[in-house]
Amino acid sequence: MTGTLLYLRSRRVPLALAAAVGGAAVIWTLYLAFAKDRDATPLVVVLTVLLMVAALTPTLAGPDANLDRTASLRWPWRRGVHLTAGLVIVLAALLATLHTGARFGPAALVVRDAAGLLGLTALCASVVGTARSWFLPVGWTTIAAIYPQGGTWGAVATWQGQPTDSRTATVTAAAFALGGLVAYALAGPARTDPSE
Repeated sequence: MTGTLLYLRSRRVPLALAAAVGGAAVIWTLYLAFAKDRDATPLVVVLTVLLMVAALTPTLAGPDANLDRTASLRWPWRRGVHLTAGLVIVLAALLATLHTGARFGPAALVVRDAAGLLGLTALCASVVGTARSWFLPVGWTTIAAIYPQGGTWGAVATWQGQPTDSRTATVTAAAFALGGLVAYALAGPARTDPSE
């Protein structure tokens, strides 16, 4: 086995990939079968992005994050590529639906929320560890997508559920994406007790 295959297997990437893409496929199929409108509502799009990000979250650390730190490998670029690959997977799966009978878009919403939520999850993984890194994105996004608020501070607080033309929401998502990428690439997942 090559080093890349061992890395992907140790991070449980095949299972996470199947869960993320499979979950999106189930939602797409249900929307195609039961919805009257071809375009998915923004709420459905945001929650589908959230499902995919949550499914990919366990891949941000191996079985023992402390063991990863002792390896004689250069981790920052690997972590950056790993996070970017997760973004590409989410974008490819959802943007491919734009040419089907059930469209999950607009593309700007998918890109903004996927990048922002992956960054937020990576930031949480750097602070509290991978096992708990999905708590904040799931809770926050569920509330923000259902109850988006107006005004500048409302757009910052509920950036996930804002319309695609909201500059404040885009800047907030970009800040989370960049902050999460830098924090995760440089620091990696937080050290945890192996029994957790």
